[in-house]
Amino acid sequence: MLIQENIPLAPLTTFKVGGPARYFVEATTEDDVQAAVAHANERQWPLFVLGGGSNLVISDDGWPGLVLKIAISGIAQQRELQDDVFQVGAGHDWDAFVAHAVERNYAGIECLSGIPGTVGGTPIQNVGAYGQEVAEVINTVRVLEIASGQMHELENAQCGFSYRSSIFNTTHQGRYIVLGVGYHLLRNGTAKVEYTDLKKHFSGLSRKPSLLQVRDAVRAIRQAKAMLLVEGDDDCRSAGSFFKNPIVSRAEADRIEAHASQIGPKETMPRYQADEGLVKLSAAWLVEHAGIHKGYGHGPVGISRKHTLAIVNRGGATAQDIIGFKNEIQQRVLDVWGVRLHPEPVFVGLPGSRD
Repeated sequence: MLIQENIPLAPLTTFKVGGPARYFVEATTEDDVQAAVAHANERQWPLFVLGGGSNLVISDDGWPGLVLKIAISGIAQQRELQDDVFQVGAGHDWDAFVAHAVERNYAGIECLSGIPGTVGGTPIQNVGAYGQEVAEVINTVRVLEIASGQMHELENAQCGFSYRSSIFNTTHQGRYIVLGVGYHLLRNGTAKVEYTDLKKHFSGLSRKPSLLQVRDAVRAIRQAKAMLLVEGDDDCRSAGSFFKNPIVSRAEADRIEAHASQIGPKETMPRYQADEGLVKLSAAWLVEHAGIHKGYGHGPVGISRKHTLAIVNRGGATAQDIIGFKNEIQQRVLDVWGVRLHPEPVFVGLPGSRD
């Protein structure tokens, strides 16, 4: 285990912002993770666990303790009667695993193609897109408990999955480090085509699209929205969708819809059924109709020219630039719609920035 000092963190993130790690270690095995955690605990160093760096805003001051980068890779397959369970290392590239499954004709994650980051981040955020989320296919999550140094296998039901949420980023935040994830996928399954963009994409197709066709379509749609990491594309220097879609009561959705009809947007406000009789609203629609459009910005920070929900680093942006811009968008949406948008990224070393 090689512990390095004063390692820049910005290059390890998709936003390309953030100061250095006082201490840094890359762990390629579970034993390395266990040893690094013990080392930090003994010295009382603050610990931050880094995955693919795709959903982070790191302070310009960096991290004063140990940054532990999880680099455990590899895929192991266990065959069952109809489905298979794929055990995947937390540091494995997520899209590479999706490609691995689709190429072997396993359904369940094809709509999650093109999402940047590593496997370890998927249960934490309950990653989802285009009609699928990982909670539907996660079998187990292998974790290390930071306080005790013990390893555990958590079943799906123990993870408390909900919309973009789990115990790992709510009630048990900071308690566990994800080491690996087991995904229960359907062999020779049918591709899921329920999301509006996908239905439009395949509207002229007379037969059901294959898993590979859906994967290719999702990646193409994501690229058109600058949600696929493409070298040299400034709109990709972001943390992806910055705000969650609000979940509100039916009465609240009715209020917002009535307000929309009064202030004049020509198109109908999108609303979708959520769990427990609630309604999911489109954060992108709320932002756009609060007067913040694609390409809007201030100097080095702005909105993507292709996706309303992506805050982008146009070059030379700082974490404080991003936080200030986030606050402006939230305040505008609150003023116009009475809705408080909540960010998706993790804020590192930026107390008070989460909401």
